[in-house]
Amino acid sequence: MEVTLLGTGAPAGLPRPDCPCAACACAVGPEARAATSLLVDGTLLLDLTPGSAFAAARAGRSLGGVRQVLLSHPHDGPAVELPAGLPQPARVPDGRELALLTGHRVRAVAMDAGGTGYAVTGPDGQRLLYLPPGGAPAGLESGSADSYDLVLLDVVGRPDALARLRAVGSAGPATDVVAVHLGHDVPPGQESARRLAAAGARAVPDGTTLTVGVYEDVPDVPRRTLVLGGARSGKSVEAERRLESFPDVLYVATGGTRGGDTEWAERVAAHRERRPGSWRTTETCDLVPLLAQDGPALLIDCLSLWLTDAMDSVGAWDDTEWASGGEKALRERVRELTEAVRATRRTVVAVSNEVGSGIVPATASGRRYRDELGRLNAAFASECEQVVLVVAGQAVVLR
Repeated sequence: MEVTLLGTGAPAGLPRPDCPCAACACAVGPEARAATSLLVDGTLLLDLTPGSAFAAARAGRSLGGVRQVLLSHPHDGPAVELPAGLPQPARVPDGRELALLTGHRVRAVAMDAGGTGYAVTGPDGQRLLYLPPGGAPAGLESGSADSYDLVLLDVVGRPDALARLRAVGSAGPATDVVAVHLGHDVPPGQESARRLAAAGARAVPDGTTLTVGVYEDVPDVPRRTLVLGGARSGKSVEAERRLESFPDVLYVATGGTRGGDTEWAERVAAHRERRPGSWRTTETCDLVPLLAQDGPALLIDCLSLWLTDAMDSVGAWDDTEWASGGEKALRERVRELTEAVRATRRTVVAVSNEVGSGIVPATASGRRYRDELGRLNAAFASECEQVVLVVAGQAVVLR
């Protein structure tokens, strides 16, 4: 089964007319995107958009063989002219299935927002799922179906839709996840490709033809990632974004509650507000047992507070205790942690502060903490497939 993406953009396209934003300014050449529309095996058209006949011609395809046109969502904007010879567009009621003369079967999938998703099974048995912009499937049941070979959805706007599909097994490790409905909320250039790859997804230019069941371009999601950054750099947001499309996440808060500290309470509340409601939270610095267990993805925020707790426990702030065994004890704690990271089978995203690039701390204990955090970050990073430095909200991939 072949799918030609006549467009991959949001309903308004990219760039938007008369929009001065950076994403629209950068959307030139292959980065420009028409509203999303799919041509399946030259016979099924999903979403009729302006200029679809010209888009098909540019992709080396024709709409002359189309026998069914299905709409996934209402078209907002100028009226779309129906090219000569195409059947009248329709929407299928949720749960209903169409059997086409070409051997394709199309089932309408209920959504939690406006619109209709379509599950298409080709004559060869390969399966794809196409979801409308801003929607996620509703009423999914675990084990209700095998994994789709190809899923096309709004990964950026609704990462939880991908998480739902993964939770019930409809999207597996070999599923090719392609982001569509891309608008000017998507960061320009390589940043969008990096973010999608971290979620196990990718984007392709308009006019691309995908062969369903061919997986060589499916991104590998790193098992272990370290996200570094300074204060308010956006490192926690970057870490959380990397796990938005995971069906189950355990958020490991190493900072404790700090009773009576209103500023800390406000920070904790802001973090919780950002996180998906399905995530669970545990407050602990005992990371080694968590890493040794099987279970959902871990988001550890953050290693710098873990180090503070570890230095407290070995008396590292006192010069005498540090010299008489505290330093050796801390090295052992760090070694145990990094060995646990190396051996873990869980997906792990850890956050840590990047310090030492500015003013030298005025106190010996401050300099000791700075040095030990640098050593911890280096040791932890050596066990990670990917290391990212966040500066002013922009992520720079170091590994």
